[in-house]
Amino acid sequence: MMKMTVLSPTGTLFDGEVAHANFPGEAGSFAVYPSHAPIISALKKGKIECCVSESDKRVIEIQSGFVKVKADVISVCVEISN
Repeated sequence: MMKMTVLSPTGTLFDGEVAHANFPGEAGSFAVYPSHAPIISALKKGKIECCVSESDKRVIEIQSGFVKVKADVISVCVEISN
């Protein structure tokens, strides 16, 4: 499991443990799993999928943002539609 926090100017959108997550990267969609190599990526309009478990998947629609992954900690800062 990994620790993931998703922040927007309006507040915290998600803060918890995830098994994996999918992101709409500027250079293409990508997934992050435990022990992922460190990465910083710009995000484009799309959906972040937070997979807490096989039966608990959360979707956050975003306009843009950035994600940083390091040592099984995922930090995400995004803009969302009002």
